[in-house]
Amino acid sequence: MPPLDLVEVDSLEAHVIIDNDLDPISTIAPDTVQVSGLMGHLAMNSPHHLNDRGDAHRELQMEDICCSAHGLSIILTATKGDQKHSILFDAGPEEDAWERNVRRMKPDLSSVELVQLSHWHRDHSGGLLRAIRMITDARKANGLSDNLIADLHPNRPDYRGFAIGENIISMQADPSFGELEAAGATVQKHDSAHTVLDDFFLISGEIPRRTPYEIGLKHGMRFNKKDNEWTSDEVIADERFIMCNVKDKGIVMLTGCSHAGVVNCTQHALELAGGSIPLHAVIGGFHLATSDETMINRSIKDLLRLDPAVLLPGHCTGWRAKFAIEKRQPGMLVPCSVGYNITF
Repeated sequence: MPPLDLVEVDSLEAHVIIDNDLDPISTIAPDTVQVSGLMGHLAMNSPHHLNDRGDAHRELQMEDICCSAHGLSIILTATKGDQKHSILFDAGPEEDAWERNVRRMKPDLSSVELVQLSHWHRDHSGGLLRAIRMITDARKANGLSDNLIADLHPNRPDYRGFAIGENIISMQADPSFGELEAAGATVQKHDSAHTVLDDFFLISGEIPRRTPYEIGLKHGMRFNKKDNEWTSDEVIADERFIMCNVKDKGIVMLTGCSHAGVVNCTQHALELAGGSIPLHAVIGGFHLATSDETMINRSIKDLLRLDPAVLLPGHCTGWRAKFAIEKRQPGMLVPCSVGYNITF
């Protein structure tokens, strides 16, 4: 397909609301990204005067620290000149985790104009309903339009699960289109690539599967109520990523789980941008936690061939893949830690 128009933005901020990992104190390599958040944020929230502790004037309060959860949720804010647009990318596995971390990080929910779900899996959709309600309430409180868009793939499964031997484990159902609308969202269904919010962001359609080794979600299953039947669903065809083009940097791509393969996702992102814009960063789930050493090494080798400046693997990437990245390219990896505010 021809490249879509994608505005070159001046900067991009990513507020990591939900991720599997919490790593507030590890240092990162210089010349990767700017990271602020947990400890600085807590210090600013703590009391200015502690009369019973000598010269101490602030207190680190553990109740303000974000908590990790199995899933992903990131608020993206892109800026060009005096114009800004914000998107919520996924909402983690459950409502309480999303609300807890939002109340601790204190992002500006009223700025969020669109919610995009990467794919229909409960660890990405579980917090959507409360997220939509909270964003809508914040927008109303600030006198802004409550027309919050939910950008969704139309092919929502009744249930998803996975097979373990002869047994099938069902996941919880994703929120329905009706439930999302009742929560306050205007549902828009897309199965092809398109840009949103004045072309600041590009959301992919179905991701082409080209690598011979990225085979999807092994043992993935799907239940159809009409047929009362479970069928194989390893492809996860509804998966979509989101990307920006950052000035003097290049493409920053966020992937929820990379069921299509992180190499396939990244290659397709570069294609959608026209093939002439460099790759700057890949953020999110690389889905290598359950992969063997051969698969991990092949994926990381081919991903590095696409010449990213920085990788921020999170969620379902797994520690072995992170170790492989750091071993092959020391200093390139930045933790996708819950509580981080990342600036490109």
